[in-house]
Amino acid sequence: MTDTTADPRDPRPLVGEPLALDLLNTRWAGTPVNDLLTGAEGYGIWLSSAGLAERCAADDAGLAAIRQAREAIHLAARDARERGGLGTGARAGLDEVLAHGRIRRTAGPGGAEDRVETDRPEWLAPWLAADDFLTLLGQGPQRVKQCAHEACILHFFDASQNGRRRWCRMAVCGNRAKAARHYVKARG
Repeated sequence: MTDTTADPRDPRPLVGEPLALDLLNTRWAGTPVNDLLTGAEGYGIWLSSAGLAERCAADDAGLAAIRQAREAIHLAARDARERGGLGTGARAGLDEVLAHGRIRRTAGPGGAEDRVETDRPEWLAPWLAADDFLTLLGQGPQRVKQCAHEACILHFFDASQNGRRRWCRMAVCGNRAKAARHYVKARG
């Protein structure tokens, strides 16, 4: 979970996951699928909820870059879930985003300081999200999960001790699944 407060304009049902998964959750279930990143205004809402509004501009160039990063992270999350690691295509997609930046280490007053530098400003948020995804993988690819409810497409990082979390939110998706099982059992 992040330490930021969601923007009150943010319509998403799940916010506050680690940056990479929060980016994936800019799409959520609906007919058609809801997508916060259809325009620069929605991108600005996501930047605000992610605590990046002061560091990144919500413009069309940034929107295109963040959508590219979202797709790369989506493919990588699927690989992590299905394979337990990243395939060639998923690695290439992440590397394409990460090629736009680097971490520069400098000597600061208290010791070493790491600073993210990107080749163009619109790549800061996408680079941070791709880097965050690699950090999550380092904590265990099996902990990067998609909600087990068949109608939900949200992602979360399973930080539970036993790694058995199944639902994005137990109060919503978990209860729906329990109610459906109860209904089938009662009718059967």
